[in-house]
Amino acid sequence: MSGKDTSMTIKHAFAKLPAQDSARARQFYSEHFGFEPHREVHGHLTYEIAGVELVIFPSSGKPSGDHDQFGLIVDDLEAELARLKSEGVEFPRFEMDGVREDGVLDLGFMQAAWFRDSEGNLISIAQRNST
Repeated sequence: MSGKDTSMTIKHAFAKLPAQDSARARQFYSEHFGFEPHREVHGHLTYEIAGVELVIFPSSGKPSGDHDQFGLIVDDLEAELARLKSEGVEFPRFEMDGVREDGVLDLGFMQAAWFRDSEGNLISIAQRNST
C-alpha cells in the first residue's frame, strides 16, 4: 500500500447529453415531460430532474445510441408508455432475454423500455416492482 490518498473531493455531479439543436431538444423535453431548464447559458440547457442535474449541451457529434444514456424511473410504466406513444414518441424493440412482444423488458423486479429523444440520445424509462 502506497499510503497515497487518491480520493477526490467531489462538489457536484451531473449527467450530460449532446444536442445538435438545443432549441429542438428544449422543445422535446418540454412537450413530452414538462421539463423546463432552470438555467440556459450559450445553448447549454440545465434541468433538475428528480434531484439529478441534467445538462443538454450543443454538440456537432452524434450520440452512439448503442446504450441508454439517461434513465427515468416512474410509478406506472404502462401509463407513461401509452401517454408518450400517443404523443408520437417511438419505442424501439431490442432483442434480449426478457423482452416482451410490446418491446418492454420485464425482469420481474423491474420493467423498462427505451426511446430516443429529438437528438438521438437513448433514454430508458423504467418501473421498479416490489419483490
